[in-house]
Amino acid sequence: MLRFISDCFFIGMLICTGIPAAEGHAGAGNGGLTHVVVADAITIHHLNLYVAQEKGLFRKHGLDVSINDVRNIALARDQVLSGKADFFWSCPTVAISAIANGAPLKIISQVRTPCTSLLFVAPGSPIRTWRDLKGKRIGAASPTCEAVLAYDSRARAAGAPFRVLALSGPAALAALEAGRIDGAILEEPDSSRALQRGFREILGEAAEQSSCRTVNARTGILRENPDAVRRLVQALQEANQLIRKDPTSKEWIRIARLYTDVPDGNLNWGGSGPAFTTRLDEKSLRLLGEELVKLKSIRENPGDDLFARELRGITWGH
Repeated sequence: MLRFISDCFFIGMLICTGIPAAEGHAGAGNGGLTHVVVADAITIHHLNLYVAQEKGLFRKHGLDVSINDVRNIALARDQVLSGKADFFWSCPTVAISAIANGAPLKIISQVRTPCTSLLFVAPGSPIRTWRDLKGKRIGAASPTCEAVLAYDSRARAAGAPFRVLALSGPAALAALEAGRIDGAILEEPDSSRALQRGFREILGEAAEQSSCRTVNARTGILRENPDAVRRLVQALQEANQLIRKDPTSKEWIRIARLYTDVPDGNLNWGGSGPAFTTRLDEKSLRLLGEELVKLKSIRENPGDDLFARELRGITWGH
């Protein structure tokens, strides 16, 4: 809750003081290309961004893209809010919460769907059904992560709410191994490591019904240069097609290693495979907004206000 309050305060300060979210970086780049900046918390799940960059797809669509490597999604969001970047890839709840609190952002595209985070328990764990989760200690990145919301919603519907302990993926896996928690909701590559170490994945239907990461843009660039935003989405569509065509390609491993710490010879996609897409999972994103309202993380669900009207008919509203 303290983290949420501080995030809301930061967002409010940006809006009230007019820090240059409207200025941004879209403008003339090298060779007449439009220059834009992506703030990115580096992860294998953003491979379409890296493929589009390394295979020249952004340049093909008239964009000169700079990628700012930041430590986490919150910092990526803050760079966009402060006008240091134009786009960021994130868990959808990060964007939904910011938009609901008045931040000048819109969701422009999906990255992957469904959610790739899964719930793991020890091999001998008594947890097998939703009712078995009642009162259990579950490690997860954040109480408002879309995966946690998906599992929590199903558990509460079964009358079995669980406790969430905020832990990074590696910390949650270590705590599960040490028996300090009853389960862990893990994203790749930690979910693959959990399987390799003999932990049992359960109740995966919750994640299958939840959205995954989104691409988000400052409203300034949507207003000033909507064509550049649409061209960025077109480049991502081409990158997605390349990845889906040959998901185990050594070329993607090579590119992944340039940006991430993916192990040699291994790409961890999660249970859904390389499900890269640009089409927004509108229903799931609206439901996430409702769950955030129930948790009192936001006051109102933004609904369609989450989405950029400039992308209507392209990534949503079909």
